[in-house]
Amino acid sequence: MPVASITGTNGKTTTTRLLAHIAMTAGKHTAWSSTDGVVDHGTMIEPGDYSGPAGARGVLGAPGVEIGILETARGGMLLKGLGVAHNDVSVVTNVTADHLGLQGVDTVDQLAEVKAIITRATRPAGWAVLNGDDPRVWAMRAGASAKPWVFTLDPSSPAIREALGIGGRAITVLDDRITVITDGTSDPLIKVVDVPMTISGLSRHNVANALAATAAALGLGLDRAAVVEGLRSFRPDADLNPGRMNTYSTASADGGECTVVIDLAHNEAGLEALMDVTDGLRQPGSRVHLGLGASGDRTDEILENLGEIAGHRADHIVLLHKPHYLRGRTREDIEGHFRIGLQRAGVADVASFDTELAGLEALVAGAHDGDVVALMCHAERQDVYDWLARTGARSDDAGTIRRKVVGARGEHQAEDEITALWADEDAEGRIRRGAELVAAHPGDARITYEYAGTFDSAGQEERAIELYREALNSGLREPFRHRAVVQLASSLRNVGRSEEAVQLLESLAQDRPESVGIAGFLALALSSAGRSEEALGRLLSVVAQGSTDEDVLRYRRALTAYAGELAGRRD
Repeated sequence: MPVASITGTNGKTTTTRLLAHIAMTAGKHTAWSSTDGVVDHGTMIEPGDYSGPAGARGVLGAPGVEIGILETARGGMLLKGLGVAHNDVSVVTNVTADHLGLQGVDTVDQLAEVKAIITRATRPAGWAVLNGDDPRVWAMRAGASAKPWVFTLDPSSPAIREALGIGGRAITVLDDRITVITDGTSDPLIKVVDVPMTISGLSRHNVANALAATAAALGLGLDRAAVVEGLRSFRPDADLNPGRMNTYSTASADGGECTVVIDLAHNEAGLEALMDVTDGLRQPGSRVHLGLGASGDRTDEILENLGEIAGHRADHIVLLHKPHYLRGRTREDIEGHFRIGLQRAGVADVASFDTELAGLEALVAGAHDGDVVALMCHAERQDVYDWLARTGARSDDAGTIRRKVVGARGEHQAEDEITALWADEDAEGRIRRGAELVAAHPGDARITYEYAGTFDSAGQEERAIELYREALNSGLREPFRHRAVVQLASSLRNVGRSEEAVQLLESLAQDRPESVGIAGFLALALSSAGRSEEALGRLLSVVAQGSTDEDVLRYRRALTAYAGELAGRRD
């Protein structure tokens, strides 16, 4: 029976699950062990942390199993060994500072020596799948008798040439595709954005995990088509990859929609990876809320570093306690080290909660439309999932994730079609294209906004007004929301409803006092409402405060005084 052993500081559980999913997709009866338990072809037969020899025994003893996949943790190797004499494929994802000071392992170099054990157990005819972006991992090829299969996010990495030069293989990302390189030939398998676990390419560490699992699957002799289908169908959800970048959509406090991301993020690299994903999901002008927590077996330095990373990268933070994972510490001790790190980042006012679930409830209650809530979840994963289900949260599919990623860039999935719409010089042609987009994207606020603009530009203001209001009421987000208000106000002015336009623009000007454009439209509306001197004063005030013109700077005080005098007058 072919056996794959997988280790590393981060990513080993996800890589184990993905490799098992690919093997089952290939029609193989697969059993695997991990920190979640022993699983026989998708059925949990022994829950618990089985990332050691006991897990290996459970996998190898499963009836009818054709492929065994073993997550292999540092502790098990040191205390009880591997649980197998050999493996056919070994995978080392990375080695970073974690669990130091335990079982005589005090440095990262010592930790790498422990992780390398699985590569020395790989059969000579097998494959050692090694991270070429991690020097300590790539150095493990020297002690392995198996051929190296390097995975790297850098297609120009020297490790690729080194692997090929000694009869090995490589896998990387070329032209946005997961690509296998053998003897100078390349085989593109699948676009990264079509692999759901990569969060539309945002999650670079999961891109690396996908590369590692793909190499391992091919190294085990699994069919290429099954490997591609396995990558395409492995979802980052609570069923296939629980606790690892699970993303949800749920109602926000202001009636919009926010994103919730559930992830273990148990060390600095994990938290950085989580924050990379949240940054790529939050919509323009929105915030990231973080539930920060960790188990007590992290060093003081790691806890403080986690606090500092959180303080620098999240907009709003709460501390989470994990009563069953204190590991010899007190709650006050763990929280104290978090606060030291937070203070290094200039963050002092941070609330704390007794449980992960209580922290999540508070974070979601304070989230607004387009925000992202991230939870470092370990102790109460099922309780969190149950709460999300009760409150109507929806697990994001690949299409929803891609829409959020594109939206976070201020773009739309139909951006090319929108560009083509506005390139059409015929007014009726633009309206027709807009109608087609609305039919293809019903209820989409951005598309409704663009459709409104087609009527506006054609001089059909009444219809434009209806559609601008519809877009705003449908939750149109920035950077388009304030533009829709400006365009709505302009259309209202054009049809003689100047006072309505003034009200909209005055409110908008309070939110964006530095905007000369908004001041200009407000001046037009005020003038049309018969308030010309006030219009001039308001516009002059913005120019005086915001212009860097040499003469404006010289006379700013006088211009500001005159602007105030004019703005206070009514015609």
